[in-house]
Amino acid sequence: MLLGIRPTVDFAFKMIFGLPQNSAALIGLLNAILNLKQPIVAVEVLNPFSYQEFAESKLIVLDVRCRDDAGRWLNVEMQVSVYAGLIERLVYYACSMYVDQLSPGSNYALASPSISICLLDRVLFAKSEQPHHRFQMIDRKSGKELSNAIEVHTVELTKFSLDELTIAGASKLQQWAFLLLFAQNYDAATLRRLLPGIEFETAISTIEIISAKTENKQMYDQREKAQRDYEWAISGAREEGREEGREEGREEGKLAGKIQILQELLGEPSTADGELKSKDITALTTQFAALQQRLRDRQA
Repeated sequence: MLLGIRPTVDFAFKMIFGLPQNSAALIGLLNAILNLKQPIVAVEVLNPFSYQEFAESKLIVLDVRCRDDAGRWLNVEMQVSVYAGLIERLVYYACSMYVDQLSPGSNYALASPSISICLLDRVLFAKSEQPHHRFQMIDRKSGKELSNAIEVHTVELTKFSLDELTIAGASKLQQWAFLLLFAQNYDAATLRRLLPGIEFETAISTIEIISAKTENKQMYDQREKAQRDYEWAISGAREEGREEGREEGREEGKLAGKIQILQELLGEPSTADGELKSKDITALTTQFAALQQRLRDRQA
């Protein structure tokens, strides 16, 4: 029987990687992405999975924040859409984790590396065929790296060449991409054959638990629908913005449509068309940025 569970849905992703007892899966994913000289052997999840989190949220909750045995702070998230400012938000999260480590008056030298990781099932860098990008603080002339600072990773899952016949011998990162993108199309026994190892066993067992006809499956179904609605709304905002931009020939038209959709996602009354049209580009940009940040804060 096919599992029918998409690990990219927020409820499934957070349950697979955010339960403390599932640390083997999280450690396996982190090691596959970071490829460290000294692999991670233990993690502490700082925002563990909670049913209440999903029962009360209408937005997408897809990040797992943790600290590893070397003291590094990491935030891992799954993004099902690509939007303006995504890279900047990843940098912001990494910087926030770096700052949050220290209390007022603490020695700056005590800060540990802060790493923000974003998995995407959409293309982010259209002009690059490279699936995995690693951004660091580095001097372009000398190559000198500030290794004890912040780092941002993006992993575009759909850019990997994934084949059922060869996946067992592929890299660990490719294997995780295969699981995240295609687990719903397989039964548990086949996935275990294709993806051996304790890290994948942990993930597959969790997917099995979600797929059972229990409150887990009911919550998954609700969140899958919420995610589809969210993607539809974001897509609608983009299209509405493009349409208004074509009709009015101005950037203000694009921003007005996006602002109204974001207000709808936040459960707020939409600003009237006339009021938005009366604002200049600076005021609209400021309002749009503030709404985006509030939406991201609700997602975090």
